[in-house]
Amino acid sequence: MDRQGLAAMSRALVDKFIESFAAPPEELVLDFDATDDQVHGMQQGRFFHGYYDCYCFLPLYVFCRDKLLVAYLRPSKIDAARHAWAILSLLVRRFREVWPGVRIVFRGDSGFARWRMMRWCRRNDVHYIMGLAKNSRLAEASQALREQAERRFHESGVKQRLFGEFRYAAGTWDTERRVIVKAEHTAGGANPRYVVTNLEGDPRALYDTVYVARGEMENRIKEQQLHMFADRTSAHRFPANQFRLLLASAAYTLVEYIRSHALRGTELAKAQCQTIRLKLFKIGARIVKSVRRIILHLTTGYPYQEILAVAVRRLVHT
Repeated sequence: MDRQGLAAMSRALVDKFIESFAAPPEELVLDFDATDDQVHGMQQGRFFHGYYDCYCFLPLYVFCRDKLLVAYLRPSKIDAARHAWAILSLLVRRFREVWPGVRIVFRGDSGFARWRMMRWCRRNDVHYIMGLAKNSRLAEASQALREQAERRFHESGVKQRLFGEFRYAAGTWDTERRVIVKAEHTAGGANPRYVVTNLEGDPRALYDTVYVARGEMENRIKEQQLHMFADRTSAHRFPANQFRLLLASAAYTLVEYIRSHALRGTELAKAQCQTIRLKLFKIGARIVKSVRRIILHLTTGYPYQEILAVAVRRLVHT
């Protein structure tokens, strides 16, 4: 597999995502996140990562809800946001070729809060909402709200969550931007969180309904890494491991299609990939081959035969 082939496979993931829409979407929320892919050999591009405390790769994933758009293998000696800006610009260009009026929201944790990316989003009509790492200036700007939350907790004994906002710019930023603060105080003490965004709306609503939803992406990465075996990057050459990652991505895309289309309305409509594999794919059968046909004899005691029949009918007529 050469670089052209890898690029073609990566484009295919985005093309299948576009084809999944019967009508143009009004909004796309693109979740970016990096994770560790631990290695145990001398693979090209493997380095020791201090945060994960192991030798690993640092793949970058992009999801839109349950659908996988990008699975990009990277060495682990880089910044977590490396190449995210370029990938975002490619995705935005492709989506607006097909859906000129679509509203695009970039969502990520504090590892992606880079001012150049935020400036690019503003100039290209892309919305963003990202976490911000805590620091002394953010603590100073939110001090009154945090003290209020602490006071209310001591008075009531009940967890307090207060929300506010202010304008903030780190020393390296080009301008001030809107920062939302969640001042939370519990029996375990203060737990403040900060989010930078150019979205309009109530701070609590933006935090609870928009930003917090990015946590669901971690479940999708878990499915990709563990259930679809994307962590089996044991080849020596780096392009070969990118190929393996894309094969796992294609497998995830197929299973997600079965889940969202063939299994809709069934008890497995929200099942994880591992559950679908175990209950629908790994079925014992007796195979009888004749001149004209191949017959699969499944046991009559198979507990999910009705769901399997529904899924097969829907796939045949897709």
